[in-house]
Amino acid sequence: MYSWIKRLSVIGTSLILLIVGNPLLHAQDESPGAVFRGDASHTGVYQSLAIRQGPILRWQFAIPRPVRPTPALADGLVYVGSEAGILYAVDTDTGEEVWRLETQGGQPIVSTPTIVDGVLYVGGLDKHVYALDTQTGDQIWAFETANQVYASPLVVGETLYIGSLDQNVYALETTTGEEIWRYETGGQVWSSPAWVDSIVYIGSHDDSLYALNAESGAEIWRFTTQDNIDASPAIMDGTVYIGSQDGNFYAIDTETGLEKWRFGLGSGVYASAALGDKRVYITGIGGTLHALNVKTGTSLWQFELGSPAYSSPSLADGVLYVASELGGLLHALDASTGEALWNYQTGRQGDFRSSSPILVDGILYIGSNSEGLLALEAGQ
Repeated sequence: MYSWIKRLSVIGTSLILLIVGNPLLHAQDESPGAVFRGDASHTGVYQSLAIRQGPILRWQFAIPRPVRPTPALADGLVYVGSEAGILYAVDTDTGEEVWRLETQGGQPIVSTPTIVDGVLYVGGLDKHVYALDTQTGDQIWAFETANQVYASPLVVGETLYIGSLDQNVYALETTTGEEIWRYETGGQVWSSPAWVDSIVYIGSHDDSLYALNAESGAEIWRFTTQDNIDASPAIMDGTVYIGSQDGNFYAIDTETGLEKWRFGLGSGVYASAALGDKRVYITGIGGTLHALNVKTGTSLWQFELGSPAYSSPSLADGVLYVASELGGLLHALDASTGEALWNYQTGRQGDFRSSSPILVDGILYIGSNSEGLLALEAGQ
């Protein structure tokens, strides 16, 4: 187990893992910046005014080690972890550090937290899932799995859902951390769970996407691809959208688990999709962003990022934001046409676990492997 040290004005309180913001909301109505991919169904949509012209740097917060997780934001603070095992809390107005948390072992931070009703829920590489008080950092409970937890938790009502590299999907009580049920897949679970209509959807390294009863954990159906599923599912209008390392992107019926269509990207898929009214947006590791018709899977347009893409695209107010990997360019595109609106150099991104952009209250936040945490706003 990690030991965390909280640094505010006084150093000393021992913590277990990381801590984030504090919207007093429920999972289906949470602040988009305070939950992985913006909502319980992982649409990747953020309810914010878009930045349509070249942005300016609002502030930059330097971090000496790579930043791979996506930032989380709530209650005037933005939180991001680093490869050095430090979580930073940064004031959204000034870009100044408010506090930090450190691990004694210097283990990286990769899970994106979910915050509900003043409690932070997060998974750790020390095999644990934690609930922490967002105001004090005090541990409320900790649940130990049998392997590392890369996935981001999802809270719906009084239940937390999360996967572990121990091959299990867990449902835990939010108040006590006690296990309600577990479902064993046939492979490591890197994918983060999505939830719609009392069904949990999650991928596994046994090449399958699962639909599980949210109350009992019973399998409703599974859909099998030809390779690992790292990506997290995105759900809209009775369809689950998810990519596989087999190079295909799939649309699957939520009721039957049957394939509606597939689109071949020519490379594996690590990123999660963003969902618009008529389009689904997905990037392949090969570096191409595709806009597809949500009903048919027909290609509408594509955009070459110029380097591999692990970062997931995000959508706000008709503008799509996506970061390239090695080049570190953040692109803003017209979501309807694919027209490039602007790009911004965020510094080197790296590989495999790149930060995805989030847009909250007209400010775009993204982590970088070389430039720390960036906040961008519309130019004057």
